[in-house]
Amino acid sequence: MNTSALSHLRILVSGAGVAGPALAYWLGVHGARTTVVELAPALRESGFTVDFRGPTHFSVLERMGVLDELRAVRTGGGAKIVVDEHDRERYRLPAEFCGGDLEVHRGDLSRVLYERSTDTTEYLFGETITALHQDSAGVRVEFESAPARTFDLVIGADGIHSGVRRLVFGQETNFVHHLGYYLAGWDLPNDEGFDTISRMYNTPGRLASVAADHRDAKRAGTMFAFTAPALSYGLRDIERQKSFVRTAFAGMRWHVPDLLATLEDAPELYFDSISKVTVPYLTEGRVALLGDSAWGVTLGGMGVGTGIVGGYVLAGELAAARGDHRTAFSAYERRMWRFAGRWQRAASPGRFLAPASASGLWLRDTLFRHSLMQRMLVSGSGSLAKDDGLPDYPAA
Repeated sequence: MNTSALSHLRILVSGAGVAGPALAYWLGVHGARTTVVELAPALRESGFTVDFRGPTHFSVLERMGVLDELRAVRTGGGAKIVVDEHDRERYRLPAEFCGGDLEVHRGDLSRVLYERSTDTTEYLFGETITALHQDSAGVRVEFESAPARTFDLVIGADGIHSGVRRLVFGQETNFVHHLGYYLAGWDLPNDEGFDTISRMYNTPGRLASVAADHRDAKRAGTMFAFTAPALSYGLRDIERQKSFVRTAFAGMRWHVPDLLATLEDAPELYFDSISKVTVPYLTEGRVALLGDSAWGVTLGGMGVGTGIVGGYVLAGELAAARGDHRTAFSAYERRMWRFAGRWQRAASPGRFLAPASASGLWLRDTLFRHSLMQRMLVSGSGSLAKDDGLPDYPAA
């Protein structure tokens, strides 16, 4: 007989990016029967690099047993060189500021977490939730293609544009606040011989950057950011998104014309607003939010690590309460509001990446080119990722 704390629970997790598989791993440790549903047909390999900072992030990674695996695929990069239009170096930002204590590609992180969780987790790729109906017995879930099923709990770990949050908490416009910027990125052949250290070029309200892929020097990746009011487009309308990028960066110098020329043949494009999620609560009945769906900021430096910490805490509180979701959800909210709220309030990546005015760009460059300011910011970011009260949640 299985006497694990959560062996009697059937839990559905929406989202197989980062927070979802991390939660699934810990739910498996505590004995739950977990299913992860993911809209994409397979694990996503694209995306920017992500980083971990501070003792709490590393403590959870070590407890999961993935720290050595992630160190084996660390980018070794993270430093950034700010250049002028003739590609002359103006100043550089050190790796520890840009890439934290450990930087990896998001795709590598997703793969490691998926592989760690797959023995105890059912994954449904190419599927999405269309309806949720809660009652005292559970949550009946309807899917786009698969037959409806009933679960004890549902967790929305499906990103800033969370479908679970929309179905249970309300429309996205109530919770997702546009911060005045958009972000885009795509992969391309490294025909120009770019180095793995990212080179950044700015004009007011625009950033273009490029770096070689450390895993394959024949490939490179871009990151573009630009100011814009909220735009209307479909999340899957890649051609319209490409059009926005071309229009925003028309006439910009440096390598920008050559980089834009590769956009036509790019099979994948990351494109999204830089936005912040603000929700009044993380749980509603038998449904909880985790990761970017709960406290996300696009490109927020602490978000990925905080999502993994949140998965550890949510599963642990459920186990400590022997599956009593009311008690567990209350404890989860108290702990994660304190931990996630500190970094989220300070996060405004667009204003750093692409200051909107010439004076703002001058001020950023004047501040960040000095080593003292860089050291202060590195020290401050580490303190935001620290929570001395992270508890142990032993498996039963």
